[in-house]
Amino acid sequence: MLYYITLTQVCGLKCIYCQNTPDPRIQPIDLNYDIDILKNFVSLDPEPYICFYGGDPLMRVDLIKLIMDEIPAKKYIIQTNGLNLRKLGGDYIRRIDTLLVSIDGREETTDYYRGEGVYKRVLENIRWARENGFKGDLVARMAVSSNTDIFEDVLHLVSLQHPKFNHVHWQLDVLWDYPPAQRYDDFDKWVSESYNPGISRLIRYWVDEMEKGYVPGIAPFKGIVYSMLTGENIRRLRCGSGIDAFGISTDGKIIACPIAPEYKFNVVGDLRSSKPNQLPYSTVVGGPCNSCKYYDLCGGRCLFANKTMLWGEEGFKKVCGTVIHLINELRRVLPRIRNMLERGIVELDMLRYPPYTNSVEIIP
Repeated sequence: MLYYITLTQVCGLKCIYCQNTPDPRIQPIDLNYDIDILKNFVSLDPEPYICFYGGDPLMRVDLIKLIMDEIPAKKYIIQTNGLNLRKLGGDYIRRIDTLLVSIDGREETTDYYRGEGVYKRVLENIRWARENGFKGDLVARMAVSSNTDIFEDVLHLVSLQHPKFNHVHWQLDVLWDYPPAQRYDDFDKWVSESYNPGISRLIRYWVDEMEKGYVPGIAPFKGIVYSMLTGENIRRLRCGSGIDAFGISTDGKIIACPIAPEYKFNVVGDLRSSKPNQLPYSTVVGGPCNSCKYYDLCGGRCLFANKTMLWGEEGFKKVCGTVIHLINELRRVLPRIRNMLERGIVELDMLRYPPYTNSVEIIP
């Protein structure tokens, strides 16, 4: 299983959609249990994957190195804002399998959300990682909000060559806040006039590139189309939350989704008293997701959003509309992709993503 180990709540940035306000009432600011407790728990899992999580986990490089030295895992993963990447050092960066770096697209988009100069600093640090031997899956992890042009910003990241991202993924800035849609002047208009048309345009670009024998690493497109082509029946959260992926908060509580340690529905165990084999399917999405005709491909999108409904059911369904549009547009180009497979222009395995539960959610 995949374990998101939260090392600290501290991040170092104050992004528009987050503001980074660590709260010790929710969980301790920094990891405060003995690492041997984590080691004993993880040792009971025959195939553990460890994802370092925060805040920004690289604010606690000392803990990353200690855990990598003391706790064997099949793969090590990091989700980071990228600003402290060099502190990890070459010996450790080469042991990372998937490196997910927060970057929101073009320089003007990223700096608008994350702060002036962040874009350049992030890319400089990713270049350092590549130059120092990181050969794993480099994922641009975007947050998409009202100032995003989804076509231009994804295209920019997917087209970069130095550094070259293997994959680009995005999460919509939705269903986290109340009152709803605080960072949108008009959410419905943004979806209908910007986001959905941009998705359609991006899919056309993606398929045109595939005709050249190259599959751009746009993670949502690859994951969904692979399921369509293979007949894979998802019917579960693609991120694995509560199923085969769990967060471990700074006090040792085990949570289904790493973003919400304060919610009772999310707490499913404790390092000191639980065993890995007790965790799978300890919490799952409910309605309206599990009765939706798109559930087989979507899998429910987001456990937190499904359980909290912060925008109400009407707002929840508006966000579902973006997923439905994405799936329908990919279905529209599926015959063309099948034809490319038959002609040998691309191979099915080029569309398989992720190769294991690596913290990429697939559904935006």
